[in-house]
Amino acid sequence: MAPQVEFYSEGFRPFLPEDSQINPERYGAELTWWLCQKLAEEGVYTAYPNFEDWGWFLEYINDGYEYWLCCGNIDGQENRWRMILQPQAKRWFGLAGVPIESAKDLLNAVDKVLRESEDVSQIKWT
Repeated sequence: MAPQVEFYSEGFRPFLPEDSQINPERYGAELTWWLCQKLAEEGVYTAYPNFEDWGWFLEYINDGYEYWLCCGNIDGQENRWRMILQPQAKRWFGLAGVPIESAKDLLNAVDKVLRESEDVSQIKWT
């Protein structure tokens, strides 16, 4: 199972109207942009935020392995958030060969910036 974290925050509510979102009730642009900047301040660099139909993600590459840190709101809520680390295979059936250890710096930095933010609470890793 991929590492994931859930938390509460009023700080990442969408400021654009619903018809400007990637899909109805799919939020995360504000969270992803904030996180990208905070990670860079910690010396952990990702690509600029990108999106899919399901939400937003940051691409992270380390030791030749690619990961997506998928970010978005929990269904039906504007103040509960989830981030999931998804290894990206370079070939079919290749996920088993993508070690989570190569994303350890990213996960540690995510934990640090969440815990240091006054706008974030109820952090729960699984």
